[in-house]
Amino acid sequence: MIPDYDKALYYTLWGQWDDLLVLMVRTKDDLLSKKIQQFLHSYNYSLDQQKIIESHDSLLYYIDHAMKQTPAVTMEM
Repeated sequence: MIPDYDKALYYTLWGQWDDLLVLMVRTKDDLLSKKIQQFLHSYNYSLDQQKIIESHDSLLYYIDHAMKQTPAVTMEM
């Protein structure tokens, strides 16, 4: 099981917008979903590059903050 924050970070850094959109719909974290929505909307529809950068940074800051608050997942065999 890969936590939503790890997926969000991976998809954001590698530009996998379709997967990020699916994650936005499936995640139980409403704030993560909203940050993804704001970024994808800015990326697709905004002509203001500064707005796109700000929404991208806001998403990354939230992911970083959430990952610090979430305990690490360990795999036991």
